Amino acid sequence: MRPPFCPPGKGRPPWWPDNEAWPPRGSMGRPYVTRVRFFRRFAMLAAAVLLLAVCGVLSLTSFVVAPSAQSTGAILFVGAIVPIGLMFAMLASLRRRVARPLAGVMEAADRVAGGDYDVRVAEHGMPPVRALARAFNTMTERLQNHDTLRRNLMADVAHELRTPLTVIQGKLEGLLDGVYQPDPGQLQQLLDETHVLSRLVEDLRTLALSESGGLKLQKESIDVTALARDAVLAYGRDAEARGVRLDVEAPDAPPPIDADAVRIREVIGNLLSNALRDTPAGGTVVVRVEAGANGGVSVSVRDTGRGMPPEAIARAFDRFYKGSESRGSGLGLTIARGLVAAHGGEIHASSEPGRGTTIAFTLPGVATRT
Repeated sequence: MRPPFCPPGKGRPPWWPDNEAWPPRGSMGRPYVTRVRFFRRFAMLAAAVLLLAVCGVLSLTSFVVAPSAQSTGAILFVGAIVPIGLMFAMLASLRRRVARPLAGVMEAADRVAGGDYDVRVAEHGMPPVRALARAFNTMTERLQNHDTLRRNLMADVAHELRTPLTVIQGKLEGLLDGVYQPDPGQLQQLLDETHVLSRLVEDLRTLALSESGGLKLQKESIDVTALARDAVLAYGRDAEARGVRLDVEAPDAPPPIDADAVRIREVIGNLLSNALRDTPAGGTVVVRVEAGANGGVSVSVRDTGRGMPPEAIARAFDRFYKGSESRGSGLGLTIARGLVAAHGGEIHASSEPGRGTTIAFTLPGVATRT
């Protein structure tokens, strides 16, 4: 409901709520501002018309009372100078309210084309011009954010690739110089580093495809419980070597869903890898599969590790984000989020320092997927 007219300088009306500012600043105040602007412009136009009418009446009166060349000249002068003056005044107003702001936007656009994303334009002038300036500033801010992300991504990729390449280079140079003997142990270390490098490149490829929408999913009816058991079996030896107990809690016959079995298996594997890496000896990692809403499925991986503080939870799915004691690439959770989102599902993390972390994701049922 719009408030009745009340000039802003007259104080708060007695019926206005105490917890709301007067004059209104939001959408309720816009009708009042619009009316004032309209009446102000109407008054200026009326004053200009009245000025012309007065000048015309005086000129006609002078011509009727004393017709002469001077009176005719006065009429012509008034009839020509006054409209010309008004026209110049209108042009000056348009220049101030339209031309100058547009010139500022054009100059700023040239700077953005040159790579300067810090430029912003003042939001002034007529309402459409202000809207244009606001949209330009929003666009420039987003371009700046994307440029920052791109630079950070390039730096992170270079950093992650440098470590295995440095190890491989050092080992090969040592083998050529005779520092290391070409025994199976040295060759196995080289092979392990190539596996790390290959995994990182494949992770980057998967991440790029999922974020660009170019990831192709081979969907079929799958049993998520069977996938979870296979993943636990594959990571059983790693868990045994770390002294961590690995369990599965799942129904015998969960509802089948349409999904890419390879990609969902990759998601569970990434979550298990992170959980085992962060769980000390004697801890437990549990994979739980449950029936979700509307025929969907929910999968969670819970560990008894050191947990994460709230600020780490907020950035857990960011690219290349790693905790202070993490030894991974920082891409596992980011890839898991992209793969789950490609299936129309959701993933989230919860943790409490000293009591472990839980990463859970849901996949929609056939009836709810569009």
